[in-house]
Amino acid sequence: MNTPTRLFRTVAIAEAITWTGLLLGMFLKYGPAENETGVRIFGMLHGIVFVAYVVTTVVVWVDRRWSAGRGLLALVAAVPPLATLPLEWFAIRKGWLGDAWRLPAGAGASLPDRVVAWLLTNPLRGLGVGLVAVAALTGVALVVGPPGS
Repeated sequence: MNTPTRLFRTVAIAEAITWTGLLLGMFLKYGPAENETGVRIFGMLHGIVFVAYVVTTVVVWVDRRWSAGRGLLALVAAVPPLATLPLEWFAIRKGWLGDAWRLPAGAGASLPDRVVAWLLTNPLRGLGVGLVAVAALTGVALVVGPPGS
């Protein structure tokens, strides 16, 4: 993903698609079919994509120097079903994303800037670190279990 817009758009759409799958799975589980397969498949898939969306949002937040309010709004958009789509459309219209990365060219001295600059200059290593982070966070979520369990 060579631009903030492309990366954010891809992950926001994937997050909405997996939400849709999870909602369909929940309908099949609690509806007439009483089949948990959809929830098992899309629940795990949505959890992984949700974590990827959070990581992507933080990277774009740091790179684009979003305010705390803008960054938190983008993170909260992952919670209600399909809300990442209107947020992504709004962000593009308002120019929040951009066609080029600020980092590493304008890498600042802050730790978040240095981390994001490293991720952008080492995309394959960054992808590896990202996959490990997503796997670790997913593992923690599996150990903790769903709310109320």
